Amino acid sequence: MEIIGKIIVALPEMTGTSKAGNAWKKREYVLETQENYPKKVHFDFFGEKADQYPLTVGQTIKLSFDIESREYNGRWFTSIRGWKAENIEAGMGAPAVATAPVQAASTPGSFPPPPMPQNGPTDDLPF
Repeated sequence: MEIIGKIIVALPEMTGTSKAGNAWKKREYVLETQENYPKKVHFDFFGEKADQYPLTVGQTIKLSFDIESREYNGRWFTSIRGWKAENIEAGMGAPAVATAPVQAASTPGSFPPPPMPQNGPTDDLPF
């Protein structure tokens, strides 16, 4: 899955040792989408990905991620695990809107405008 947004929080790196004796590290971030109603998304990079994708507050990215859920003591926990982050220039995250100029009907090579409907008793709406 992918999402585009701006990093608004970069939490400190967490490290530890697993029960098997292996060292691990994790970096957590909060991304805010750039929609009409922005959403905040908490995600992390685990292991070598934590060093591969160092992110900074204010950076706009496209995040590729997986969603994982697991059960612990009868409760379920869901995490968003990032596996790739691409830097996006600010402003490119919003969809582009086509703004092609409208050509006049008299321009050679253009199509004439569609005929206007005639007002009459057959133009009534069914509701």
